[in-house]
Amino acid sequence: MSDFAAFFAAGREALLSGRAIHDRPMVEGAARWGAAAILRPAGTVLDRLAELAQQAGAVAGPGHWAHRTDCLHVTLRSLEPYRSVIPADDPLRRAYADALREAAAGLPPVRVVLRGVSPHAGGVLACGHPADDTLVTLQKRFAHGLAARGVRDFEHGRLRDRWYVSLVHFAEPVSAMTAEAIVGWCDERADLPIGLAELTTVEIVQAVYTGTGVRLDALERVTSPTVR
Repeated sequence: MSDFAAFFAAGREALLSGRAIHDRPMVEGAARWGAAAILRPAGTVLDRLAELAQQAGAVAGPGHWAHRTDCLHVTLRSLEPYRSVIPADDPLRRAYADALREAAAGLPPVRVVLRGVSPHAGGVLACGHPADDTLVTLQKRFAHGLAARGVRDFEHGRLRDRWYVSLVHFAEPVSAMTAEAIVGWCDERADLPIGLAELTTVEIVQAVYTGTGVRLDALERVTSPTVR
């Protein structure tokens, strides 16, 4: 399982020392919120995550992005800078979809144990621990498929080894009082059992700013078998 202890401690210290950061609505070419490959939880686990996101959002106060079910996800890989329009016949979009189908072929659903919440400089997340090697296998296959198609490595050789679901992104400056409240809320839930997420669908998504938060619209979908 991924070790979140150091991450939790660093996030806690960042907030308490006044080093919170915050997101802004997307603009063309920005490094954040571009097209990405993700896996979305479903069922009771998704309901639990949405409940936690709303609780954390209430602690953070108005103005921040407490994610709803249409944004809660595990990121497999970030793919490109932000574009507001990605046509169906876009060459990169086709390459992403082909590489994703190739990567997911023959794999069972990804299983991730969600346990504990953690503060970080930009918000609050739920900690994920892969139950087996499927997620890492999918990650490596997808990276290979993109490289074989000449797609630029937007993650610059990074291989994710920490998996999570973002619950809240700060969207405005965070006061010292709010930072203390968020840290305290996370401290009480640092080892909270959330559930086992069986992630059967991998998507290429596009982020859309709603005026009060973010939703992720699916551009492409690949579904794994539902049985092992």
